Amino acid sequence: MQILLQNVLPTFFEKGKAGGSQLWGQPLSFSKGENIHIIAPSGSGKTSLIHFLYGLRKDYTGKILYDNNDIQNFDAEKFSTWRQQYISIIFQDLRLFTEQTVLQNLEIKRLLFPYHKESRIQAMARRLGIDSKLHKLCNTCSYGEQQRIAIIRALQQPFDFLLLDEPFSHLDENNRQIAMDLMQEEAAERKASIILADLKKIDYFSASKMLFL
Repeated sequence: MQILLQNVLPTFFEKGKAGGSQLWGQPLSFSKGENIHIIAPSGSGKTSLIHFLYGLRKDYTGKILYDNNDIQNFDAEKFSTWRQQYISIIFQDLRLFTEQTVLQNLEIKRLLFPYHKESRIQAMARRLGIDSKLHKLCNTCSYGEQQRIAIIRALQQPFDFLLLDEPFSHLDENNRQIAMDLMQEEAAERKASIILADLKKIDYFSASKMLFL
């Protein structure tokens, strides 16, 4: 799979705001298997970009293409099919079911779009230090724990691209690196790509392309 951006620009940007950006208003291609690191200061449209790529928002000019298919023309059913098979995401606001247990949140994703067996969930939870939380309600977990839940959840489905919007802003440096290593291993297993948007350069992310938004 390939994602093409053709002169994409948010409609809400003031004139001249995108000047100097290596992404806004530029022709770009992201191919399966390469890792993209987007460094974006606050207010530069980082979250908007991730939402554009995932099809949650359409308030932009230009085109975003999945394998030469303009996603502006996708209906809900077609987008659902592409997301199930090719695009996973970790939202900045996580979007967990907070009244459900941690395991229920993870199992929902795995059962809807299966990639791993249940035992892999247990292994990932141990690795990220939240295995003792699996049967607790999500709303009893700290925000950092919830970020780790969201990371594991995103890895339960097939994907060619994993979209990350500040995926570990509430984790300490050691847990950030553990989480990043897990995501990179999972992407490599699928021969997939990671598109990471963050406020600063993440040294332990093996990016093949770096862009300043």
